[in-house]
Amino acid sequence: MSTPLSMEWTLITEGKEKRVHSNDNLFEITFDGYKLFPMNEIIEIKRHIKSDQIGSGEIEELILKNNTTICKYRLISLHSVN
Repeated sequence: MSTPLSMEWTLITEGKEKRVHSNDNLFEITFDGYKLFPMNEIIEIKRHIKSDQIGSGEIEELILKNNTTICKYRLISLHSVN
């Protein structure tokens, strides 16, 4: 049986991200399946696949385990507060 794997160039949060520390711009999000993101590169962050970009971030840590991906990213810039 093959393992599903996708390479992503945009981080789509669907509003499921959680701030790791209250005074930091480090966020964590968990995805079903295995997703790879470029590490140490600035990528687009969107709330939904068809929505406009809400900001830019940098992936700091990826954990691939039990058919899930845990992604920690640092928000570098935010385009608006809403």
